[in-house]
Amino acid sequence: MMIKQNLRDLKREATAHALADAAYELALERGLDGFVVDDIAQRAGYSRRTFANHFSCKEEAVVMATVAFKEKHEPERLLATIPSDAHPLDTLHHLLKMRLTAELFRKLRTLVTMSKEAPTLEPYILIVLRKLQFEAQSILSELSGGRYPESYSHLLAGATYGVMLPLIDGSLKVLLPGEPAADAPDAITFEQYLDTAFSYLRQGF
Repeated sequence: MMIKQNLRDLKREATAHALADAAYELALERGLDGFVVDDIAQRAGYSRRTFANHFSCKEEAVVMATVAFKEKHEPERLLATIPSDAHPLDTLHHLLKMRLTAELFRKLRTLVTMSKEAPTLEPYILIVLRKLQFEAQSILSELSGGRYPESYSHLLAGATYGVMLPLIDGSLKVLLPGEPAADAPDAITFEQYLDTAFSYLRQGF
């Protein structure tokens, strides 16, 4: 029974991923106003009803293309790699290095640019950011084992949101992983940016 459930979950995730990718591709090609839900379903090879089983609207599908569904269980694997007595800041630092990929930031940057012409995307972008923040908060709470107040995990998880925003809106010149330095010679690397940000946090600003 468990195997069947796992296979069903995997199939559902694969369907959602295909629909989200199709929506994102159409948004890039035509702009948000240039396609409808039926176009998404047709490109992904599913029915409109199947789309409705996964997403409430095309905006949600477009934004959810930033989420790698197949990596849904990575936090559990991450927990196994971090010592139980690690400081929450060290845990959060490691988590961001693992989860904040160049692809995620590129897609989020693209979506933020799109949202200037299509404001209906904004609530769903915030939902994705909140999901990342909640994931960090859950991992910190589990690893702390009650050694810190619950509010501490909430505050540190909020740092995830604060660290991400300048990278998404492009207000700071930071080279994402894989980007050649020649593209922005005066930019710092992603790892340098994270190391600096967490140095400020450890020193209490």
